[in-house]
Amino acid sequence: MRIIALMNQKGGVGKTTTTANLGAALAELGQRVCIIDLDPQAHLTINYGIDPKPGTCSIYDVLVEDKSFLEAVQEVGTNIAVVPSSIDLAGAEVEMAAMVGREMLLKIKIESAEYDFDYLLIDCPPSLGLLTINALAVAGEVIIPMQPQFLALQGVAKLLETVQLVNRRMNPKLKVAGIVLTMFDAQTKLTGEVLAELEGFIEQAKGKPLPWAGATIYRSKIRRNIKLAESPSFGQTILQYDSSSHGAADYRALAAEVAGIEVKPSAAVTPAVAKVVPPVEAKPVVAAAAPAKPAVVVKTVKAAPTVAATANAAPAPVPSRDREAAVSAPTTNPLPVRHVGSTPGVAAPAKEAVATSLAKAPGRPRIVPKAAATTDAPAPPNKVEVKTMVAGAASAMASAKPAAEKPSTPPVANAVARPAVTRKPPTTKPAAPPAPHPVGATHVAPASKAEAAV
Repeated sequence: MRIIALMNQKGGVGKTTTTANLGAALAELGQRVCIIDLDPQAHLTINYGIDPKPGTCSIYDVLVEDKSFLEAVQEVGTNIAVVPSSIDLAGAEVEMAAMVGREMLLKIKIESAEYDFDYLLIDCPPSLGLLTINALAVAGEVIIPMQPQFLALQGVAKLLETVQLVNRRMNPKLKVAGIVLTMFDAQTKLTGEVLAELEGFIEQAKGKPLPWAGATIYRSKIRRNIKLAESPSFGQTILQYDSSSHGAADYRALAAEVAGIEVKPSAAVTPAVAKVVPPVEAKPVVAAAAPAKPAVVVKTVKAAPTVAATANAAPAPVPSRDREAAVSAPTTNPLPVRHVGSTPGVAAPAKEAVATSLAKAPGRPRIVPKAAATTDAPAPPNKVEVKTMVAGAASAMASAKPAAEKPSTPPVANAVARPAVTRKPPTTKPAAPPAPHPVGATHVAPASKAEAAV
């Protein structure tokens, strides 16, 4: 039977988790395992679903109340049993202080019992007190779970001093079997530095009369896994809670390494062996000459100017006659007119014809060249002349006295039609109308007022 104490005076490094799951993994391999919870916190007891209530036979009753070891053993599964702990164990060191051989009490109780186990795992408290000394006195091996951190590395030195002291005085067979790295994260630089320090420390102790001369750093590293923290709340080990998790795989590998069982790697993780192929001398390869492709001649085709481009282009010079007509044309709401001179493909003699057709188009300003206008008919008066004539006629009528109504004058050729003027009725009695004139006679205005009266 192998008795292994899992100890580290630093708390929170995974001692209880490693003890509970390592025992379950060893039991899964067919080994008969008994786990002793020597920690007053009773976390391992709770991890296996045992309620540490008063009245339960615990390791405290074995050490203080003088009960047999087998009375406290409780079978919790196939090939695995647990000796539970109790909160009363916190005061056991004070009660054991007056006892003779208090450091050897646990050893005496275990050796006097008749049991049939392959492994006896002891979960030690996070201290180097009397309970831890009792565990070291009966154990043959020590496994140190530790976190790859600087403070945990400093605590290992003090722990090894205690192991060496017990080895000299009480248990010459005691030795350090190895160190288990828990909460392992290979991606951090600190983890690599701590691992290098441990390997150097173990290497220096080889060949010397020290309990850790034959120690090893287990290849199986316990990676960070949230399932390991969840399983105790259900009163189960990681193998029961999630047997396919990384935590379950890591503790199975650790159990096989502790038991000395070679586990064959699966085909999925077997590293591929690269085949060495001798170098082949490269031969020059002459490529066949490809037939020459005919050269592609790219012709530059001048695009025809668009309407927008023609409108934005600079207008061609306009002759003097067309310039005068364009200046006199109205500019109200002008429409874009293309200049004939800038349109490609139009002959120069056709300019006047195109201008005339554009002028006759509806909605466009009339642009008539000055040479095309006839000289026989008089030019129509513009607005300024009409206004001047109307103003002159009005002033003449206002200054003249009322006279006899003049006969209508026949229209004169080329006379300008004048607007009708409304006359006010006379204030005095009108004179007798004159004798009618024969048709076709020409009326001559009197020279004076006397002649008009006669």
